[in-house]
Amino acid sequence: MKVIALIPARSGSKRIINKNIKLLNQHPLIAYTIRSAVESGVFEKVVCVTDDEQYAAIAKYYGAEVPHLRPYEISGDKSFDIEWVQWILNYLLNASESYDAFSILRPTNPFRLPYTIQRACKLFLENASADSLRAVQKVTEHPGKMWLLDNNRMFPLLPFKSEAVPWHSSQYNSLPEVYIQNASLEIAWTKVAFFKGSIAGNSIIPFVSEGLEGFDINNPEDWILAEHFIKTGEGKLIDIQIKPFNKK
Repeated sequence: MKVIALIPARSGSKRIINKNIKLLNQHPLIAYTIRSAVESGVFEKVVCVTDDEQYAAIAKYYGAEVPHLRPYEISGDKSFDIEWVQWILNYLLNASESYDAFSILRPTNPFRLPYTIQRACKLFLENASADSLRAVQKVTEHPGKMWLLDNNRMFPLLPFKSEAVPWHSSQYNSLPEVYIQNASLEIAWTKVAFFKGSIAGNSIIPFVSEGLEGFDINNPEDWILAEHFIKTGEGKLIDIQIKPFNKK
């Protein structure tokens, strides 16, 4: 089976400028995802899907391929994932490169190690009748305690009860376990993207993240946390055995 890794790295992030190539522990953030993908040994090819020449140069330096820059019209902050996934898979198909499955590895997750990827691929292949696999983690803020506001009144998002007690008035441990998707990884059959127009399909395998595998850097506070986890040893980065891009 041929599986391709797709690393989306558009430019133009607003909360952290040039987040994907900002240095974290000497290397650009995207480098940790590229090296983990390469060293996992499960991918036929590792491709960075970017709209920026500088991002492309950095991605190539760390071992990814950039067949073509991502078109502007599918590189905005409101563009759907399926748009660029179909675009790159079609681009490669036109170059006589076809793949059975693809994995989306977002570069904002520095603590996803090769072992994480290997474990997820193994689970995906053991459940080959499913459309896809997606990383999830248990929520810390339960949706049963969330509200919708309407003028000067509010209403529970989930109007459910445990016996006679509404979820919003129940202890967290008494509520059903709920999981939220994270940025660790997704794997799907290529046919799902082409024929169902989706990166997930309908039958989805849960891949429950362990520790910081699902940690995602979205804002400056997350960046500070990532640096803290690295300093304390709680967050393990892949050991990159090449000089940093800016010191090559």
